Amino acid sequence: MNARLTGRMAASVASAAALAALSACGNSDAAAPVAGGKVSVAGVEIKEVKALHDALPDGIKKSGTVRVATDVPYPPFEMYVKEGQTGLTGLDYDLGQAIGAKLGVRFVFTAQKFDGIVPGIQAGKFDAAMSAMTDNKERQGVVDFVDYSQSGSGILVADGNPQKIADLGDLCGKKVAVQTATNQLTLLKSRQAACAKAGTGKIDIQTFPKDSDAQLALRSGKVAAQVVTKPAAGWTAKTADAGKAFDLVEDPAAPGGYNASPNGIAVSKRLPQLTDAVQKALQALIDDGTVRKIYAKYGVASIAVKQATRNAAVD
Repeated sequence: MNARLTGRMAASVASAAALAALSACGNSDAAAPVAGGKVSVAGVEIKEVKALHDALPDGIKKSGTVRVATDVPYPPFEMYVKEGQTGLTGLDYDLGQAIGAKLGVRFVFTAQKFDGIVPGIQAGKFDAAMSAMTDNKERQGVVDFVDYSQSGSGILVADGNPQKIADLGDLCGKKVAVQTATNQLTLLKSRQAACAKAGTGKIDIQTFPKDSDAQLALRSGKVAAQVVTKPAAGWTAKTADAGKAFDLVEDPAAPGGYNASPNGIAVSKRLPQLTDAVQKALQALIDDGTVRKIYAKYGVASIAVKQATRNAAVD
């Protein structure tokens, strides 16, 4: 599943919630400098690993920066701290600052339309990209990926989960909201035969032109659940009405969401040393728990990977 294609329209609603939440809390815990030149991300002080810094390409060591492309907004991965300003926040931004601190360089993010990111890397405009980009075989032909999350579809329910929905099977016989023309709609349709076989009744699929309309139907009690990308569902559950409007269903059988695909940090194939260093830095941040804390900050701890793989997609 391509997160950037299936969740793009959903992002507009989550973005509004994100801006409200960030206006209240600011971005003080993301990449805030501390004594000794260290960096604090999600409340964790990140220390440079000299061996990783020494392994970086000479050009990056000399400049002290990694040029990173990102397409903003796409909450919770990338957002503006305040509407009308250029300051960035989000899961990708925070993770980039943590990886950069581990490498002893700065990850400098630049807004770039999504379809221009890979060509920008190929042209040498950027060294890497962090933009909820799905790792797939086609893209692997022109960039290398260090995979950092698994992202699929999730289930959003009313606060307290009054109908005790635990997985996709529990949606049988219930009204479920979903945005038209999305992978989430395809997912629900694919479950109908299983629902009929179980004798629990088919899912009463309620389609809406916009994710905001589907979310309103859930808020008003017209449907039992909404199926949307899991990152968007987690962020909405965390931010809407200060976390009191919705809950995210966590199915242990699908921690990254249903039909999850790997998301990766795209790195120029001209910079294999950077790819190696990023992979090792990410693994160190996974091992010490920093990655999970960053993801939890955005309500999506369950989509984090346990192993920093490279070019994991095999489709």
